[in-house]
Order: sequence, then structure tokens, then C-alpha cells
Amino acid sequence: MGKTTVKTESIISAYVHAYEEIEQEITGLTEQQLKWKSSASSWSVTEVLAHLVDHSIVVSFRIREILAGSQATLPGFNQEAWIAGQKANEEQISQLITVANGLVQYNSGLLERLSDEEWEKTGVNFRGETVSLAAIIPGFVAHVQNHLNQIRRIKQAAVEKQVQ
Repeated sequence: MGKTTVKTESIISAYVHAYEEIEQEITGLTEQQLKWKSSASSWSVTEVLAHLVDHSIVVSFRIREILAGSQATLPGFNQEAWIAGQKANEEQISQLITVANGLVQYNSGLLERLSDEEWEKTGVNFRGETVSLAAIIPGFVAHVQNHLNQIRRIKQAAVEKQVQ
């Protein structure tokens, strides 16, 4: 059983709560507002959340590759192709929230079991950079925050276009 330090407790807490603001931000939006896009090449709120679920899946894999001591390059992914290929805008937002929270809960249990030494384990990302587990999780949280701001911009644009 690993021990958590104040630092790792803080990282895990931020990770566990990463999606809460997004859930608050999308509460009350209509189906049309959730799926609205300002242009054919932009993402809807639904697509942003689908991307975050995809990112959670990839981060889950990266965590496990690092802990396994794998020498394989940590995977990246083509986010635009993933969103288009899975027809993400057709997904139900409730399903995306359920999956996002499920992945966070599953991974947080693992993270809580890690020792300090395991938190410092590293892998090489697709850019050739060495990254530690201790850096991947805060990076994920920051990524979610960036997309929270994107969701706010989409909502504002929808209001300006009077999307109901």
C-alpha cells in the first residue's frame, strides 16, 4: 500500500474534482446548445467533453505504461480525427459525464495507492520528452481547465447567436 504525501493528496484532489466545474457550466443547457457549433471546423460543448473523455482514456494508458516500466513511447492521439471518427456530437452528454467521472474515480484509486517513488517514475512522451507521473496528472487537470474556458466561450457565442 502506498502512502500519500500532502503534495500527492493535493494532486489527487485536483484530479478528482477536475470535471465539477464543467458539470456546473453545462447544467441547464439544452440539447441544441450542447451540440451547437459556431462553424463546421469548431467543436460543440458535447465534442469538447468527448475529447476530454478521450484524453482521460489516453492518460489512463500513460499512467499504466509508466508504472509498468514500459520503454514504449507514451501515446499521443489525433484529437480532431478521434472526434470526427466517433461522431462525438451525436453522443449524449450524460453518458460522457458518467464515463469521465468513472475514469477519474478508477484512476484516483490507483493514484492513492502509489508510493513517492512510483510518483516519480517516468516515461517518454510522443514528443520525445521525459515526463513523470507527478507531472502528467497536474497536466491533465490544466488541460481540463483550458477546455472549461473553451466551453465558456462556446456558451457565450451561442447566447450571442440566440441558440435555444
